[in-house]
Formats: sequence, structure tokens, C-alpha cells
Amino acid sequence: MSTFAQMIENITPEIYQSLKTAVELGKWSDGRKLTAEQKELSLQAVIAWEIQNLPEEERTGYMGPQECASKSAPIPNILFKSDSVH
Repeated sequence: MSTFAQMIENITPEIYQSLKTAVELGKWSDGRKLTAEQKELSLQAVIAWEIQNLPEEERTGYMGPQECASKSAPIPNILFKSDSVH
């Protein structure tokens, strides 16, 4: 495998899951701790594999459409009340 892209094409779903778990836990399945470089490269591989194989909403870091929670609640107008007497 001469390029990163070729390596990603050869990742199976099982390898992907193993890499993802290793990044999440910070260690390989045999208990050895990932180095900073291994964690970085594994995360890059996970993200690249997901881009090619998963719909956007299933990818690492997907947050979906965001809307402010207060947007749906009406904001009371405390300065000008409609029931005020003139």
C-alpha cells in the first residue's frame, strides 16, 4: 500500500471497528496503549473510512441540524403589555 487512500480502501468493517474502539479507549485490543501518533493516524483512518462507507448522520462527530432551544418558545414582551389601560 503506497498511499493513505489505498490503505483506506483496504480497511474492512472489522478493522474499522477495531480502529474506532482503539481510538475511543486509547489502547489496542491487547491492552497496549496507543501512542499519540497511532491515535492521530487511527482517527484519520476512521474518519476517512466513514466518509467513503457511511451516511453522514452515522459518521464520527455528526451533530445533525442544530436549532436553539429557546427559538421554539415565545418570548414574553415585558415592556409593552397588550392588556394595559391607556
